[in-house]
Amino acid sequence: MAKSAFTEEDDALLGELGVEVEAKAKKSLTPREERIIAGFEDIQRFYDEHGRAPQHGEGNDIFERMYAVRLDRLRQLEECNALLAPLDHHGLLADPPTAALPDDAELDDEALLEQLGVEAETADITELRHVRSSAEKRAAEEIANRQRCEDFDKFKPLFDQVQDELDTGLRATRPFERKAEIAPGRFFIVGGQKAYVAEMDESFLTAQRMTDARLRVIFDNGTESNMLMRSLQRALHKDEAGRRITDSSAGPLFADHTADGDEASGTIYVLRSKSDLPLVREHRNVLHKIGVTSGKVERRIANAKTDPTFLLADVEIVATYELYNINRTKLENLIHRIFDPARLDVEINDRFGNPVVPREWFLVPMGAIDEAVEKIKDGSITTFKYDPYSATLVKRVD
Repeated sequence: MAKSAFTEEDDALLGELGVEVEAKAKKSLTPREERIIAGFEDIQRFYDEHGRAPQHGEGNDIFERMYAVRLDRLRQLEECNALLAPLDHHGLLADPPTAALPDDAELDDEALLEQLGVEAETADITELRHVRSSAEKRAAEEIANRQRCEDFDKFKPLFDQVQDELDTGLRATRPFERKAEIAPGRFFIVGGQKAYVAEMDESFLTAQRMTDARLRVIFDNGTESNMLMRSLQRALHKDEAGRRITDSSAGPLFADHTADGDEASGTIYVLRSKSDLPLVREHRNVLHKIGVTSGKVERRIANAKTDPTFLLADVEIVATYELYNINRTKLENLIHRIFDPARLDVEINDRFGNPVVPREWFLVPMGAIDEAVEKIKDGSITTFKYDPYSATLVKRVD
């Protein structure tokens, strides 16, 4: 398998695993695409703060109603779905529109306000824009307005330890997603610096009935800031490089338990067929089905003998690997590409007599599968390829 077989999606996935991939030129966005993304990010921030999608309703504030109209329009447009799908961490685009909109409805603020019966030329839009920019400005100012941390010598060993644990893989960085991740003892990366939440005061309700709290945040350059939790949250969302740093107990990607802050993504399973087909009987010990499921493997294989993808036969589970904080589909595609030279080429008829070509069966020994998983974990998989003649992973000589 040539190195070019790895796609941009693979590179992004491997980047999450700590693999350094060769930088590729990014496709430039049109001004319209940039506006669409910026508008969708506003909706995502609303979801992060409220735990739900924006809703229509006269009783809701104008921003929520604007976001609800915009979200319905984004759901209607195929071009927007294609552009935003990689950014849709909350699955907001999967639901159907909650209100019908004209086919020519626009996505800018003026058009959205017009949909709500608000005149775009009135002072309202100026005031609304001012309110929004003020919130962002306050967040930026609280990050920027810091003072010298007088007792930084107490915190410096913590930053040194975190860096060591990042270097050795005991910790990792993850995208920031929820305000619940902001708590005393947590580390983040914002504005290019590590930030440590040293203290959090009692929470309170803002004028908008939102929960907030005053923090003491220490930065690795020896400064500190007494900022609001929502200011730190906004800064992390606005910063494209903003990240949270996992706890040292977060463990490897494939583990037998979740750790604090980890989100379960699914299970990689390796199966062996009990089919009586001559081809299967001949190669039973090295013929494996490799797949990924978000549920229990036992449930996935319950109807194997009636499913042509399982060769219309019962199977046995040979191995499973739990995975966290990673895209199941992309990882499955990556593994299948690695073993593509050994993919089983067979066609069988389903119970209705229709021909089916199962695509997840590979003539690969279990040792090679284990080795591939280990190399994905340590980030070295891009320097290897599978050699079907020696039945092992070998170094590339590209």
